[in-house]
Amino acid sequence: MKNHTTSVPGLSRVDAGLDWLQMLTGAGLILFMWCHMLLVSSVVISPSIMNAIAHFFEVTYMAQVGGPIIFLTFLVHFVLAARKIPFRVEDQSTIWQHAKMLKHRDTWLWIVQAGTAMIILILGAIHMWVVLNDLPITAMKSAARMQQFWWFVFYMLLLPCVELHVSVGFYRIAVKWGFIKSDKRKGFKKLESTLFTMFMVIGIATLIRFVTLGQ
Repeated sequence: MKNHTTSVPGLSRVDAGLDWLQMLTGAGLILFMWCHMLLVSSVVISPSIMNAIAHFFEVTYMAQVGGPIIFLTFLVHFVLAARKIPFRVEDQSTIWQHAKMLKHRDTWLWIVQAGTAMIILILGAIHMWVVLNDLPITAMKSAARMQQFWWFVFYMLLLPCVELHVSVGFYRIAVKWGFIKSDKRKGFKKLESTLFTMFMVIGIATLIRFVTLGQ
């Protein structure tokens, strides 16, 4: 009698490990973006508060060290996520047709996440490169950049893409990894929508404050 055993191929284990790393880098970036938005939005209360926070990160070298680490995490996360993003036109067309046929909200959320990822890859990299090459960060430096028309358009496009990507990512991590069960999804979707709305309001208020700063 033959002994039939089931084994997990090495490739599957590698894929599982990469999925875990993708989840962990994604979760880390979500936490970073929430903290980043709240800290930058301190300019709405007072530019001096934002400057004090930025100065703290400078003197503790958290900006000089943390900035490149975040940038590297950003790139690693994209490379890992890109394994599942269709780049061929034929594949994209197939997924689009399936999404329309299934009319499944979570499928559309994945498409939104993949689409915003492409935009964030380009715009987010530009933003981080410009900021890290113009240290120290100050409210007036940020305001001077925002008050240029094309930079304002740049951030008005980047803001909703980031907040959509972050809120959808937060939801999909919770669902995919079993943190939220099926009977809790409806309430968690409301939380996702609430977080998106809240951070969009904070982001727009921050942009407006930068545009009007010093005028």
